[in-house]
This record gives sequence, structure tokens and C-alpha cells, in this order.
Amino acid sequence: MHGLLCLLCSLPRPNLPDVRLTDVNDAQRTAVTTTEGPLLILAGAGTGKTRVITTRVAYLIARGVDPSHILAVTFTNKAAGEMRDRLGRMVKPDSAKKVTMSTFHALCLRILRNGIDRLGYKNNFSIYDEGDQLGLIKKIIARTASTDEKLDAHVAKAAISKGKNNSWAPAVGDDTLLGSVYARYREQLKAANAVDFDDLLLLAVQLLDQHADVQQRWRERFRYLMVDEFQDTNRLQLELVRLLADERQNVAVVGDDDQAIYGWRGAEVSNILEFEHHFRNPTVVKLEENYRSTNAILGTANSLIRNNPRRRTKRLWSATRHGDKVRLIESPNDREEAQFVAEEIQRRHSDRGEPWENFAVLFRMNAQSRTLEENVRRLRVPYRIVGGKSFFDRREVKDLIAYMNVLVNPGADANLLRIINTPARGISRASVESALHWSVCKQCSLWEALQSNELLGSFSNRTAGSVKAFVELIDEYQTKIVEPLSDPAEIITELIAETEYGAELRRNCKSADEAGARELNVGEMLHDLAQFTRRSNKGLPGFLDEIALDHEREEEKQEDIENKRGVTLITMHAAKGLEFRHVYLVGLEEGILPHDRSKTEGTIDEERRLLYVGITRARQTLTLSYCRDRMKFGSASSCTPSSFIAELAPEFVDRVDLRKLLSTPVAESTGKSRFAQMRAAIGG
Repeated sequence: MHGLLCLLCSLPRPNLPDVRLTDVNDAQRTAVTTTEGPLLILAGAGTGKTRVITTRVAYLIARGVDPSHILAVTFTNKAAGEMRDRLGRMVKPDSAKKVTMSTFHALCLRILRNGIDRLGYKNNFSIYDEGDQLGLIKKIIARTASTDEKLDAHVAKAAISKGKNNSWAPAVGDDTLLGSVYARYREQLKAANAVDFDDLLLLAVQLLDQHADVQQRWRERFRYLMVDEFQDTNRLQLELVRLLADERQNVAVVGDDDQAIYGWRGAEVSNILEFEHHFRNPTVVKLEENYRSTNAILGTANSLIRNNPRRRTKRLWSATRHGDKVRLIESPNDREEAQFVAEEIQRRHSDRGEPWENFAVLFRMNAQSRTLEENVRRLRVPYRIVGGKSFFDRREVKDLIAYMNVLVNPGADANLLRIINTPARGISRASVESALHWSVCKQCSLWEALQSNELLGSFSNRTAGSVKAFVELIDEYQTKIVEPLSDPAEIITELIAETEYGAELRRNCKSADEAGARELNVGEMLHDLAQFTRRSNKGLPGFLDEIALDHEREEEKQEDIENKRGVTLITMHAAKGLEFRHVYLVGLEEGILPHDRSKTEGTIDEERRLLYVGITRARQTLTLSYCRDRMKFGSASSCTPSSFIAELAPEFVDRVDLRKLLSTPVAESTGKSRFAQMRAAIGG
């Protein structure tokens, strides 16, 4: 009997995938197979955390966990998509689709769409983007500030964002201008049945915290929680995870406190440093074997980061190679620094056939890129600067999105204001301002105001006629969009044609090329809408949710890299999560890195982590550089080498004076190689 039981236990379970654990190391295996209770996975740079997350999800499914009970949360749709693609190659496609892999904002949006009415909103709320927020804040400041008061809208927006992420409500009796603006901003957003990105987190936490039945419903849905990049979470995101975790506390978080570089935007490294305070008696697994960089690069990184007093001890190492030493180059000035970097990249490309995409130049501040850009352009080296203008920030795309939003939620004033006279339809700016003022006095939305006979009676017959025609147009297409089996892409295309938006777009372009590019963007949006409606039954509201969530800055930066060719010029903040074969890290000087501001704000540790992130982007070679003089405000200023340089282990670093390096004769073999390439180029 015992033998029969053993035989039955050894048989594979039906319909369960076979998860291979042969290609993971011992620490990774522990992380994958620890399935119950709190788990903290300390994943150093380049240690295979994405593999661990996806293998762990596959392992849970193999053990019989319902895939629909698994939630994996990260910070960008790109990261969530990569995890989903990997999982799809490890388990059956149907199982992979049932796992929820999303960003924090997408998860919160999903929670709110199914319960925000409990908080006094309608479920068809709109999401305000940055432009909408600033527009509303500027109007509130203009109406609230006295003649001797000044408040920058960007400063107010940042303060409001900080307040929301710390769950600070406007203080009762706060009669400061900022306090008044914050209170009115919240009131007017809610009156427009709209939320901003910070509200997605704030309101989801409120909903789960204040309504036990809603919380229980989501806890029953998600029984295994995984959070990626946990060091980047803020207070609200931590609270969201705590509210979703049931009594079993099956919460696995993956992160690296040494890569916590977003304190300036609200991330709290204490979330990972004090994980045990939030989730009792967790299993802690350290991933330290690095699959990206050489030991010379890792040794340099380790020697730097161990100087941070408050961190979880870990040491990166590679089982495969030691590699060339890290070069530390002293340049006379920033012009010669940039010239050297550009010329060496060009030479390496020519001599060794290295693709341009293997090279990256990292810097602390965007202003440093100008001299670098001038030099790569002079040498005709193709390059890409990360973080160009977003597709979603283009005028025609914002117009189209505003039209779609008005059809779904006409009560959101920002979208209505954008399209009310786009294309021009005889409604003047003064008439719009009058309507807006009337709506504020009557405490109603602009859309309701435009339908009021009292307001229309105050306009000229011509203006009143134009307003009525606009309202009828929107009413007509609102009806069309909600009809059963309607095709949103066809309806929006029809709306664009009827309003003659294309003709207006062309009239406002300076050239035929610009007009063609803008029309192409409109076409791309319509194509995306058609594609969405083929794969989803959520219609136009679902499409608007998706593009709102896609508009995430860090993700756009990474997409810029994928969609362009050439040497990458990138800030260290934007480079997090990326890797390059050859990295040049420039401007390693006091006042730049560490930044001057960090000394007064007490954030030197975060600056050290930022340099650590920059160093660990390099796979094969790393060049650090600093200048004796740098141009500042049009004149040369003397520089002091960064205090971080003294923390780098000397056994991994070669110190080089640029003038001496440039005076070293070129090797004969290199000279012959270049001569041969020149002959080939001219057909000799």
C-alpha cells in the first residue's frame, strides 16, 4: 500500500505545467519556492529578478494555485508586459492570461471603476493628465490670489501631489493661498467627476480602508501578491499592499535598497528597510550573483555603496569574468571631456565594428548633455537623447483624446474647454470665459451651463446658435457611441470628418511635412482605438483608461531608446533598469554628483545610490570622468573631484590624465586597421 501511495505521489499532476528550476541559482530557487507568508527578495542590480518573479508565478500555478488569484504589481506597463510575455512561454496561454500583472495605477483604476461611487463619484470618471491639472490650478490661482499674492502653478501642483501621496487633506481653516488652492482644486476635480494620477492611489486606498466589503472582495480575488521595485514605493502604495493582503500575508516583494533613487518624488526607502515592521517574520532572500557586469565593475560598485550607513548588506559578484579595470579620467575641462568621449566612441565603432547602440553616456543633469551633443553631431555619430516630447503631448493627439473624453464624461471641464472651439466654430474666448464664470457661480459643470437657456440668453444670437450647434453635435455622438455593437473607431472618424478637424489641422501647420506628420498621428490614434476594440469589450471608456495609464514618464523614456538608433545620451535617473556594453559616466564632481542641493537637504546617501545605479549599468567597460574646469553661466569655473571618488576601491580603478592619454602613440596594428578601413571606404 505504501509503495502504491509513493507511486501515485510521483506521477505528474494533470494540466499542471512543469516548471524547470535547473536554470536558477540556489538563492533564486529559494525565492521561487517560498510560496507562503511574507517574503523579501533583495535583488541586486543584474541578478535576474524578472526571471525570479515570472518563475515564481509559474511555480505557484504548477502547485495548483488558481492563476486568477495571483497579482504582480510593478511601475510601468513595459515591465508588466515583459513579465507577461515571459510567463506566456512558461505556462499555458490561458493560465498566463488569468494572472493580473499591472502597474499600481492600473490596479487602482480597476478597483475604482468597480466602487468609486461609494466615495461620491460616478463610475465614468475622467483622468486628468498633467496639462489638465496645470490648467485647472492656474485658473484657481487666478481667481483666488489677491493682487499682491503670487503662486507658481507648477509649485502648487507639486505641493498638492506631495500632500495626496502623504494622505494630507487640506487643513480646515488654512487660509494661505496654497491651502485655498488645494481645497478648491479637490472640490472642482470632484465636481467635474474627474481624478488625477495621485487620486487613483489615494482614492483606492480610501475605498478599501473605509468599505470592508470592498476590501474583502479584492482580498478574495488576490491571494498571492508580488510587488516589483519595492524600494520605489511610497506610503500610499505600501498601504495599498497592506490592505490587499489577507491574514495569510502571502506578500512577496522584490527590490534593492541600494537602487532607491526616487526619494525626491515621494518614494520611501524605509518601506524596504523596515519590511519586517509591516509584515511580520518574513523570509529574506538575497540575490547577489550578477549576470550583467564584470567583477571589476561590481567591485567598484560594492566599494562605493558600502559607505551608505543605512542599508541591507549585500555584495554583488560574477562567476564568469574579472574584466578590464574601471577608468577614471581627469579632463582639463568639459569641452575636452565631451570631445574625448565622442571621439573614442567613434574610434571603437570604426576599429572594432561595435554597434552604436552598445554605447551610453550618463550624466547627472540634463544641462550636461549640450556639449556632448555638439561633439557627436560634429563627428556625425548617430545618437538618441532619452525623454523627448511624448506622443501623448502632441497637440492633435490631445485634441482627439479630449473629444473622446467629452463623449464619455462631458462633465470634466478641462476636456470641454480644449475642444469647444477646436476647430473654430464661432464661440469666442470671451464667451467661453463668461460661460465658465456662470458655471462657477451656479456650481455646475460647464457642460450643464452650455445647455442653460439663462446663459444662452446672455449671448448674441450668433454665439447662442454656435453653442447650441456644438451641444447638439456632442449629444448626437454621445448617443452613437453607446449604441449596442457600435464601432468607436468609425464613430470618432466620422466626428473628425464632420467637424473638419483635418482641414483646421493643416491650416495651422507651417509646412506640408508637419501637416503630414500630424495627420499620421491622428491616424495612429484611430488605428490604436480600432485595435483595442477588437481585443476588448470595454469600448471607448476602456481605451481612454489604457492610454491614460500608458502616459507614464519613465516608460516613455525607455520606449525612446527602443524606437531610435545610435549612442544613448541619458541621465542616471532615466538609465535605471537599462544596461549597455560600454558606459561613460561624466561630470563626477562636487556640486554635480553629489549635487549641491543634497548637502543642505541631507540626501547624500541617495546621491551615492544614484552613482551606484550608473556604475551598474555597464556590462563590459566603464569610464568615469571629471573636469578641472567646467563652463557655468558662460565662464569657466574650477571644479573639485567628487568626494565619492575617494570611496572607490583602488584595486579596480585605473586613474588616467586625459592629456597624457591623448599624447600616447596609436598602436601600429590599430593604425593599419584604420588605414584599411579608409581604403575600403574609397574603394581602394
